[in-house]
Amino acid sequence: MCIILFKFDPRPVSKNAYRLILAANRDEFYSRPSKSADFWDSSNEILSGLDMEEGKEGGTWLGISKKGRMAALTNYMQPTTDKNAKGRGALVTNFLTSDLDCYSYLKKVSVEGHLYNGFNLIAADLNSTKGDVICYYGNKGEPEPVFLNPGIYGLSNCLLDTPWKKLQYGKQLFTEVINRSQDLAKEDLVQELLTVMNNQEPQLPDPAIEDQGKEYIRPILNKYAAVCVRCPGYGTRTNTVLLIDSEGNVTFTERAMINEDVSQWKTSTYEFKLHV
Repeated sequence: MCIILFKFDPRPVSKNAYRLILAANRDEFYSRPSKSADFWDSSNEILSGLDMEEGKEGGTWLGISKKGRMAALTNYMQPTTDKNAKGRGALVTNFLTSDLDCYSYLKKVSVEGHLYNGFNLIAADLNSTKGDVICYYGNKGEPEPVFLNPGIYGLSNCLLDTPWKKLQYGKQLFTEVINRSQDLAKEDLVQELLTVMNNQEPQLPDPAIEDQGKEYIRPILNKYAAVCVRCPGYGTRTNTVLLIDSEGNVTFTERAMINEDVSQWKTSTYEFKLHV
């Protein structure tokens, strides 16, 4: 389970406003090997965490490049998965290194969507000279990618803006912070968004999540019904907050679990400006 909440405003009226505010949780087995967010190499061009599980090395769930390419992935909750399917994490890394615009890339992915287990993919071109564009494609939804209008969106382990109660509650908390964002110092905004992403209140009962997850054991499914998931050996192990202001300044903050211990966390922040 994962959750992504974001506000997209490509032409903010105020200089104090943000073109993109995104907050995301990566939910995964605590023991799954991965690298915390960092630039991939000495070029300092692409920033993301990386999956290091055998056979899935180099995939990621969320990343951004200094050229303004950004992508984020969630899995689609389904009772059984095909172990021979293609690795979904490569969908993000391939976009970050691609020359295709976000819509063309998702269009290409949609042709091969059946080769993967269920997923949702957000891809964005955030370039201040051409304007910002964000597109979405989910291989369990419509056959074509869609362009997203400015607004506030939520994505978990169903389709974009599916009204799961945890997603609606997360969007409500996120929106309350967003409405105050221009009055908050950047550091305070990041902290308030991290607080939202660590809310552990289960949003129950939820017939929508229960129907999609009817093959799951009910006590486990109930723990999935919070923005921040906490199960034995599994749950929210990474929070990410991504801010892009009106001038293309990027602040990328990651809070990551250390040593599979829910009481130990490391916070890292990267700041840079998008290439124009």
